[in-house]
Amino acid sequence: MKLRHIEIFHAIYVNGSVSAAARALNVSQPSVSKTLRHAEGLLGFDLFHRTGGRLVPTEDAHALFADVADIQERVRALKEAGRNLRAGAGTTLRISALPSLALGVLPAAVSRFLAKRPEVRFDLQTVHHDDLMRKLYERETDVAIASEPPHGAPLARTWLGEGELVVLYREEEMPDAPARVELAQLAGRPFISLAGSGPIGQALADELERLDVALDEVAAARTFYIAAALARAGVGMTVVDSFTAEAWIGPGLSSRPLKPSIAFDVHAIHLIDRPPTALAAEFLTVLGDVIEGR
Repeated sequence: MKLRHIEIFHAIYVNGSVSAAARALNVSQPSVSKTLRHAEGLLGFDLFHRTGGRLVPTEDAHALFADVADIQERVRALKEAGRNLRAGAGTTLRISALPSLALGVLPAAVSRFLAKRPEVRFDLQTVHHDDLMRKLYERETDVAIASEPPHGAPLARTWLGEGELVVLYREEEMPDAPARVELAQLAGRPFISLAGSGPIGQALADELERLDVALDEVAAARTFYIAAALARAGVGMTVVDSFTAEAWIGPGLSSRPLKPSIAFDVHAIHLIDRPPTALAAEFLTVLGDVIEGR
C-alpha cells in the first residue's frame, strides 16, 4: 500500500463512509472510492463491507488499522515538522563567525532578522579560521561565516559580501590622515601586527612583502579584536578588517582604507552534504544585506 492508500483507508475507517472521508480529506467521493478499490486490489482482500450506505470494516481491516494509525501519526508529525521548519517555530539557527564578523555585522543581522521572525532562536559562537572545519564536522555549528574555507576542504560556500582592510589609529597619531592610507605611510610608527590571523592577515603580509615595506612592530595580535583593543589603548596603529574597525570606532579612534585597497570576500561556509535549511538561507540573505550596507 502506498501512503495515499493508507490515508484513504484511515479516513474511511475513522469516519465510517466514503462521503465523510472525502469531506475530511477535502477531495471528491469518486477519488476516495477509486483509491479504496485500488488498495483492495493490491491487498487481494476487501477492507470494508458495504452495509446500508455505510462501510463496515472487515476483520482484516481491524488487523491493519493499528499499524495504519501509527503510520498516519508519523506522517502527521512529519507534516507538522515541515510546517514548523517553514515557519521557524521551535527552530534554532547555529551560526559561527570569525570574531571580526561576530562583533558587529552578525549581531546587527540577528537583530534585524528577529524583528521579522521573533520565534527563531540563535546559537551563536565565534570560530577561528583554523578551527572552522572541526566545528562543522563535529556538528557544533551548521554554518560558519568566514572569508574563505580551508584550501582543499570538502566544503561549500555562498558569497555574502565584501570587506576590506583599513588602518585603525588614534586621531592624535595621524591628525591629517588622507582619505586612503598607503602602507608605506605607516613606516616608522609603532605598529600592531596580525600574526597568525588567517587568510585576511596573510593578505596584509603578502602586500607588505610585495611593496617591500617594513613596519615597526611593537606587538603581535592573534585576533583583530586584540589588535583593535591595543590600538584604542594607544599601543600603536594597526590594520584590521573594516567590520572590526566599524565595531570599535569611538571618540579619538578613526580608520582609513588602504591605498591600494586590499579587499576580501565573506562567505557562508557549510558541509557539502549539509546545505543550509530554508530558514538559515533566509537569515543569510539578511546577513548579506548587512555586510553590503543595505
